[in-house]
Amino acid sequence: MKIQSAILGVALAVSPSAAFSTSSNTNIASSSSSTQLHSTIPKPGTVTTSLTPPSKLPDSSSTADLFESRVYKTYGRYPITFTSGHGCILTDDTGKDYLDFVSGIATCALGHNNEALTSAITNQMKQLHHVSNLYYTPGQAQLADWLCTNSCADKAFFCNSGAESNEAAIKLARRHANNRGITDPVIITAENSFHGRTLATVTATGQPKYHKGFTYGGEMVRGFQYTPYNDVEKLKALVEEVNQTPEEDAKEGRKRGVAAIMMEPLQGEGGIRPGTVEFFAAARKLCDDNGALLICDEVQVGMGRSGSLWGHEQLGVEPDVFTSAKALGGGVPIGAMMAKGEAADVFGPGDHASTYGGNPLACAAGLAVAEYLSEHNVLDNVRVRGEQLAAGLEDITNRYPSVLGETRGWGLLRGVVIKDDAGCTAAELVGDAMKEGLLLVAAGPSVVRFVPPLIVSEDEINDALARFEKAIEKRVGES
Repeated sequence: MKIQSAILGVALAVSPSAAFSTSSNTNIASSSSSTQLHSTIPKPGTVTTSLTPPSKLPDSSSTADLFESRVYKTYGRYPITFTSGHGCILTDDTGKDYLDFVSGIATCALGHNNEALTSAITNQMKQLHHVSNLYYTPGQAQLADWLCTNSCADKAFFCNSGAESNEAAIKLARRHANNRGITDPVIITAENSFHGRTLATVTATGQPKYHKGFTYGGEMVRGFQYTPYNDVEKLKALVEEVNQTPEEDAKEGRKRGVAAIMMEPLQGEGGIRPGTVEFFAAARKLCDDNGALLICDEVQVGMGRSGSLWGHEQLGVEPDVFTSAKALGGGVPIGAMMAKGEAADVFGPGDHASTYGGNPLACAAGLAVAEYLSEHNVLDNVRVRGEQLAAGLEDITNRYPSVLGETRGWGLLRGVVIKDDAGCTAAELVGDAMKEGLLLVAAGPSVVRFVPPLIVSEDEINDALARFEKAIEKRVGES
């Protein structure tokens, strides 16, 4: 170590800039020879390498075949390969166009190949795409400022996905409870909720089907309990129960208590179920009365999809913590956890981190989306087009009452229920619509979800409704 320090000292004595220069004119003397510092990376094609470049891999296999042999089957994929897109249109490898009312599952808020988003990402790549969070970067500061200015939040933490943003919220809630002397913190979530796929967030997800095969001794991550969504009395009862520490635990110096109530303002994967004002008001009061945090999972409904920037604004409450991802980057991976007041000061250096979180490239995308939403009055479009979509689905429901049930949702996050005796599932009806050139996505076994880009036009809404009705008409005619 002393020898290395001595060498560094000699080098710096010459000149700090010269010591680390890669210029061919800079020489470093040694006892035996003089060696120039230069790159050892040769030009492509000039040397033999043990690595096979992607460009030299055999191209005899189709994309679907490569997925079959090389990609983990964590998704049940439809037999379509998309190669390009523009606006609300996706084009497959045969040249067929599809009207996209999935938008990457509420992610491509500005549609595909948006000029402003593309330009922002391209320009940022030419400048600086990633550095460690050990340093300041302008974009992260600016995006945090925009998020806080346009919400109740005081501070933001950046990560890469919705699951990670919810994971951050869970950790924050536990630390906050620990600071209050709670050794056994409990986070209450809703039945039929969905909060992510990490071990903690899938435990927070109140759907047992997602827990199967991931337990230890029959248990998922401890510290989560579930309550029926929109049931005020059941929520109150559970909070009272959780706040009672079992006698044997109390003897050991342990204390159980509610750390947080964590809810989606509108349940997406749970069937497009909006929260009620009464339920969220009760959750807010229970958190206030018990020193707990109200957390809103805004990953799907946030960033304008409800017709307001944040879904909790539809319910008249301000959470202590809320999370975002999906539309935040318009399709570029980025997530964020926002917090206000006391919750904004829970984490300190080393308490949580993310290597990629809030890097210049992701934040350039986030800022481009934020600018576009602000300058193009996109929220108004969401409200108007959302009303148009809801009215159109109601009309179709009235014409096909044997197949379709209730239509529900906010803004451009809408779902229509498929009746139990309809003779088909939501997934099958999604497949039927696909044959008509319309992309939809199921939300559970009995709800078809409509989540188009937020820039969708009046004509495109009408087109989607016509294609959906044609799919139903064919389904009914075959039964």
